[in-house]
Amino acid sequence: MTATMSSAVGASPLFLSAEDRAQVDAVEQLARGGADNLARLVAGLDTPSWAVRRAVVAALARLGTQAVPPLCEVLRSRRDSEARLAAAVEALVASTGAVEESLEVLADSPVAAIVCDAAQVLGRRRSRRSVPLLARLTVHPDDNVAVAAIEALGRIGGGAAVDALLAALGSGNFFRIFPAIDVLGRCGDPTVVPALLGLLADPFYSLEAARALGRTGQDAAVPALVGLLRRGNDSLVRVVAVALVDIHEAQVQRFGGARAVQAALRSGGDLSVLGRKLAQAISTADSAERAALARLLGWIGGQDAAAGLLRLLDAPDPTVARAAAAALAELGSDADEQILQALRDGDSARRRVLLPLVGRRVASVPEVLVCLEDRDASVRAMAADTLSRIGDASAVGALFERLVDDDPRVVQAATGAIQSLGSDDTEALALQAARSPDARLRRAALRIISYFGYPRGLEVLLSAMRDSDERLRDAAIYGLPFIEDPRAVDALLTAATHESERTRAAAMRALGQTQKEARITSMLLGGLNDRDPWVRYYACQSLGKLNEEAAADAIVALADDDAGQVRVAVVDALAHMHTESAMTALRRAAASADADVRRAALLGLGVARRQDALPVLLEAASSEDAATRLVALSAVAEYEAPETLPALLRAASDRDDSVRSAAVGFLATRPGIPSTQALVSLLGDLTVRERVVSALALPMEGRLPGLLAALDAADEVTAPLLVAALARMRRADARAGLLQALETASPSGRRAAVPAVGALGTVEARDALERASLRDEDEEVRRACLVALGR
Repeated sequence: MTATMSSAVGASPLFLSAEDRAQVDAVEQLARGGADNLARLVAGLDTPSWAVRRAVVAALARLGTQAVPPLCEVLRSRRDSEARLAAAVEALVASTGAVEESLEVLADSPVAAIVCDAAQVLGRRRSRRSVPLLARLTVHPDDNVAVAAIEALGRIGGGAAVDALLAALGSGNFFRIFPAIDVLGRCGDPTVVPALLGLLADPFYSLEAARALGRTGQDAAVPALVGLLRRGNDSLVRVVAVALVDIHEAQVQRFGGARAVQAALRSGGDLSVLGRKLAQAISTADSAERAALARLLGWIGGQDAAAGLLRLLDAPDPTVARAAAAALAELGSDADEQILQALRDGDSARRRVLLPLVGRRVASVPEVLVCLEDRDASVRAMAADTLSRIGDASAVGALFERLVDDDPRVVQAATGAIQSLGSDDTEALALQAARSPDARLRRAALRIISYFGYPRGLEVLLSAMRDSDERLRDAAIYGLPFIEDPRAVDALLTAATHESERTRAAAMRALGQTQKEARITSMLLGGLNDRDPWVRYYACQSLGKLNEEAAADAIVALADDDAGQVRVAVVDALAHMHTESAMTALRRAAASADADVRRAALLGLGVARRQDALPVLLEAASSEDAATRLVALSAVAEYEAPETLPALLRAASDRDDSVRSAAVGFLATRPGIPSTQALVSLLGDLTVRERVVSALALPMEGRLPGLLAALDAADEVTAPLLVAALARMRRADARAGLLQALETASPSGRRAAVPAVGALGTVEARDALERASLRDEDEEVRRACLVALGR
């Protein structure tokens, strides 16, 4: 795709034919001619090719105000082509010019379709000056116009738009009330809750009102929704369940934790009755409703809830099954007996779902041991992991039997469980298994002996060193450094001269786990000249681990080794050393044509943190290769230098997601107000917004004053995000900051703070809301406070 075409079509990954490409180039040529070519560009709205039409739209949008009259004329008098009309609307929406006045004139047209198009454009442009006009259009004689105005007001938001939408609820017109309910639910404004609550009593609107209340995400709606849940029919129960889960998720998203829904469900009424009602609604629910019902069953608990959730585990939709499993996990002891019974009687598929839910109760061990014999290897592996989690050492014997399992995943899981559990019997069982004629069992036993470093295991390890099986020798070599006995080191030095290249390499690697002494250094230096590249690799790596700076020159000599892995090991070893020759070699390697060597060198320079290496790292942070940028960025982040923060901020807008994510992570852990300011500046970037909010919620030094300062100037987009970061900190100073936010200079900041302060549930928070409801100069803030106070 050419640069010209990319700019014309917004860099969309389109495949264009030669004819389309030529037409797009022609459109760009016309656009460069400006207003002189305006008529020809407008005529291009009729082109059959969507890609070319999109280029025309982009060109007309860039022309700004001068293109507005002919585009409005298309909407007024050339309505015989839907494609042309859609393109004209898109151009007006994206226009860089002033379009509102011309569109407001169109809104007085006697043709309803023209008025609808004008309303759509004003709404998509989020034109606040047009709110009074759109409010008048909500009572237009034509229902289509009224609905278009309602949807436009929903896009714009704000107090005046919400007032107009609330007025639409009282229109008595079915066709207007339903879209108004939907739009009000999506606006997220807490002041809409009372009006929507009022519709719950109307059977004609109750379902849609409940859905809308869920979309508001406001916990003020929870008590009424729970009441409806207790008395409603199956249809209402399903819809309210989704709404309550939506509110819970919104509260978690904003404040990092919420229990309002759970508390309301458990307060008042017979929970067993509610549990049966929820379970009964499952049979007629769709997938989303079943997942929500599962969440609610997990929150109310009880045997009826557990039975209903167990049935959902077999749901064909994996989303529902996962939700049911998560809910069962929340039930805790209420579900234990039923889970264990299902483990005993269930098939492999059921066991795969249930094993992660088994708690830490020792009483669960017999059922899990049954699963350790399941015909499905994944179940056997999960059973071993579960036994490790339970922590009952009585299972060690059964786990040893799985060390000869045909599936390596099971062997690995059983080994990990044995190492986790330990026990007085483990040493004896491992020593016994290490003498087995079964090579698989011997290798697994050697790994266990090595892990625990049993002194009595030395003879077994030394015996394995003499075996003809290379894998047994490898397992023994791995364990020798962890046994404090001179014979262990002697055996490693002997193995380092073994005729097998694999054994020599394993020995060189193990010597790096020992203590630095002359005979070990001498053997490793000799390994640098071994004919096998992996022996040279591990010899070099071990010299670096032992920080043998006297070997630096010998290591540097391998910088041009024929084997790539050796060149990487050279760089890795030099990173542990601080000699001038080592640093020079690292800087040279940072410019290597070998990407692996280059990245290893950058990491090494970062570890050294030498100021003279920073320019090299900053240059690498702009590399064409994303992996190199990522490595360089991690090294730059280690520096406390003026250049670090700008480099991290640039990387947070990188074209590669992993680089962006890493940059935000590094900014998240940097103390100081400047780091907070840098993170706040990224909130406008949708690709990293959620990560940035999570980063701002980390209580670093300077974070709180930085957030409060940002709130003073926050707009409607950033204010809720800043408040969410404060709420997620869940610390006393952050809670005090939320109260302080009620007095910030920005009305948007104060409005965003209201629901967060209400969620605190303290006397101090309620007093602050009382004061703000009476004294705040912003009417929307006062109304939001009244809603939060339940009035």
